[in-house]
Amino acid sequence: MGRWEPGASGRLREAALALYLERGFEQTMVADIAERAGVTARTFFRYFADKREVLFDAAAELEEKALAALEAAPATTSPLDLVVAALETTADVIGYDRELVRKRHAVIMANAELQERELIKLAGMSAALADGLRRRGVGDTEAGLAAETGAAVYRVAFQRWVDAAEDLDLRDALRQTFTQLRSLTAPR
Repeated sequence: MGRWEPGASGRLREAALALYLERGFEQTMVADIAERAGVTARTFFRYFADKREVLFDAAAELEEKALAALEAAPATTSPLDLVVAALETTADVIGYDRELVRKRHAVIMANAELQERELIKLAGMSAALADGLRRRGVGDTEAGLAAETGAAVYRVAFQRWVDAAEDLDLRDALRQTFTQLRSLTAPR
């Protein structure tokens, strides 16, 4: 096993996901993942804090892209539209391979600990977006409400995208779901 072989993090992600699907998350050990990826367990820990983080290591990149989009939006953009624009950027990171995301999602949905971790990561994104809105001068209540509403819409749109039989783009799922939210508040 080479000490600094290129592509180790990608191989570790692929090996972990395959093993989680084959054996289950609980039954898979870090040593199993490392062996399948052709690296040592020590190498695994250079890339990931624990075996859960293999599934969640994109969180920082997602947050970074979302905040950059929020900060780049015109000053006249409403708080909710800022959140929409920010969340749409996540499609650039995760929306490229729905089958891979479906497999990841299946592993998470089969394990309560991973479901909790997913919610914690989403709550972190929501808090970061609320902070970003506050830096733009949005009041505390409005910032929190816009960010939490965005998180709820994101969960619904993501599930819709994962479950869709047709070729649905994640950005389109997010836009459509936000449109549906707005229709809920429109006069009838």
